[in-house]
Amino acid sequence: MADDDMSFPPGDGPTNGISVTLTAGTLQAIRERVGKRGVSAYLEKAAQRQIERDNLDELITDFDKVHGPADPEAVAAKRARLTGGASSVGAAT
Repeated sequence: MADDDMSFPPGDGPTNGISVTLTAGTLQAIRERVGKRGVSAYLEKAAQRQIERDNLDELITDFDKVHGPADPEAVAAKRARLTGGASSVGAAT
């Protein structure tokens, strides 16, 4: 069975080479952080984080469809408890 026929979760399975196009500035910033030999690993981790964020966005959208959007005051109060800051609605919009 070929790799294309198998399903792997993000971050798992054999590696495959692809060609990607990045702006010069983005590539330069990545190389400054990780060097030339670390670009693939950096992009792999970045892609995994983006997939996680996309999945969370989908979960939030589905939750909002069922329960409605979160109450901004409740979110601000919970954020303040988590961060030890004052509860201020609309401060971080």
